[in-house]
Amino acid sequence: MQVDDALLTKLEKLSFLKISDDKREQIITQLSEIVNFVDNLSELNTNEIDSKFAVGNEATHLREDTVQLDGTINENILKNAPLSQDNFFIVPKIIE
Repeated sequence: MQVDDALLTKLEKLSFLKISDDKREQIITQLSEIVNFVDNLSELNTNEIDSKFAVGNEATHLREDTVQLDGTINENILKNAPLSQDNFFIVPKIIE
């Protein structure tokens, strides 16, 4: 894929970014290097690698899914709210 000014303009529009004229050439060069690097990765032969390959052989440690109630958490959060009642935030009505 060739990164040029037209592609950069399209990326600007899609990302809602504005790139200044003095930085355009630098960004085109950097994007081209990134695309070339990714193209090099596609040349790797991965036919002999198991699709479930993982770096570590250890299984993910699982924990018991237990409920832990700590009433101070709600209090600490709600003390920062301008208005609260019955452990809920009170906010202005926005839908009629």
